[in-house]
Amino acid sequence: MANLSRNKPEENEGTDKSPAQEKGLFQMLRQGLSKTRSTLTGRLDRMIFGEKEITDDLLEDLEEILITSDIGVRTTQELIDLVKINVARKELNNPRKIKSILREYLLSFLEVPSLDYPLPAPGEPLVIMVVGVNGVGKTTTIAKAAHNFILQGKEVMLVAADTFRAAAPEQLIIWGERVGASVIRQTGTSDPSAVVFDALSTAISGKVDVVLIDTAGRLHTKKNLMEELRKIHRVAGRKLPGAPHEVWLVLDATTGQNAISQAEIFNKSIDVTGIILTKLDSTSKGGIVAGISHHLKIPVKYIGIGEKADDLKAFNPEDFIKAIFD
Repeated sequence: MANLSRNKPEENEGTDKSPAQEKGLFQMLRQGLSKTRSTLTGRLDRMIFGEKEITDDLLEDLEEILITSDIGVRTTQELIDLVKINVARKELNNPRKIKSILREYLLSFLEVPSLDYPLPAPGEPLVIMVVGVNGVGKTTTIAKAAHNFILQGKEVMLVAADTFRAAAPEQLIIWGERVGASVIRQTGTSDPSAVVFDALSTAISGKVDVVLIDTAGRLHTKKNLMEELRKIHRVAGRKLPGAPHEVWLVLDATTGQNAISQAEIFNKSIDVTGIILTKLDSTSKGGIVAGISHHLKIPVKYIGIGEKADDLKAFNPEDFIKAIFD
């Protein structure tokens, strides 16, 4: 069985890459974030062009740019306050330096430490429960995460615990075949907790390294559906103490501020240990990453910048900021 260390899964992802491979990955990230870069830093460049001093009008324009980049009202206000403090202290008196100071603060907002979560005992699988509302790309994201684990040499099992959407198990099976992961489903029950219980039994006896549980997409405002997630969580823990070891929330970046509302409610109902943001290549609202990280203090694990299995990338705050600002 592969060694599961205390590090986050993505920190061990794959083998060491050559400088050319690293450059290629960064260019892919930069291309995927092109819409966000245009909305945020492109407008910043136009805002400060020809300006000689930092005025109240300039700060109002800056606030508008940050908010419309979906960084969020609360995070935007903190950034504006920090800029004003630097101006008052005369540490910032040149409009051309606004970008560099924003870059510095945004990076600090993104550097959220990993939450402390239990580790599986030796010989037991790492169990990850994946949740989210309908339409965020949860099932395909699970398959892409499985692909990343498989590249690390781990044996992966996918659990079709979405028993409400008729096509969900079939979709998971197709993806499992594509990426090389086994899939556990049941046709005789509509109880997702029962599916998870039996799947963990199989995973434990089969010495599987990683179990990814696909749950039904649900409206975050429906209390009965959120209670079902809590039940799955409890049942997994009864079968394997400490499971699920992580709970990943999949969010659609194109929904902007609504993604923060979803994250807040899911996190209150079931402790979320990590965020996956999909469709960042399809939106100019990439600032949502900073808003979620800073506001909720939940680390972003992965970002989706395309449709292929390789397009789910481990989130690196420095690379993210560089791809937007450089």
